[in-house]
Amino acid sequence: MPFFVAIYYTPDSLFTMSDKNTIATIIFVFAAITDYLDGYLARKLKQESSFGAFLDPVADKAIVAAALVVLVNLDRTFVFGAIVIIIREIAISALREWMAQLGEIKSTTVAYIGKLKTALQFLAISLLLYDYHTRFIGNIFMLLAVIFTVVSMLYYLEQAKKHFRSMSAK
Repeated sequence: MPFFVAIYYTPDSLFTMSDKNTIATIIFVFAAITDYLDGYLARKLKQESSFGAFLDPVADKAIVAAALVVLVNLDRTFVFGAIVIIIREIAISALREWMAQLGEIKSTTVAYIGKLKTALQFLAISLLLYDYHTRFIGNIFMLLAVIFTVVSMLYYLEQAKKHFRSMSAK
């Protein structure tokens, strides 16, 4: 992630904006692909760990948040969408932490809607980073990502709702 962000702060005499876009996109796509492969291989080879289960979503959220901040700073996407995505990620992370403390982490394990949301975010961000005739379609995918971000948040909140009720009854 630091290399990804640093690309946009290198002197223009070293890299043109087009070069920066290409390099940042390659780094971001590489991170997204390795993130997917890491999870897939961990499940397939039964090499999952508690530390990996904790660290993987943190890494996902960190690179998405950093990319969104960069994209808003470059005026390539709408700030409202970035805020919705970042706040949802923080809220669901807090929800998962709370559910883990209650011993109910399975109530908020990653669902298909969450995976779809992540895929849309990664696709939108990749298109917006590349920026060569891809900004318009990137923002279409960003809008879809924001919609799926909200829907997935509502899904996870629904999964945890019974625990909210039991806590308020105590």
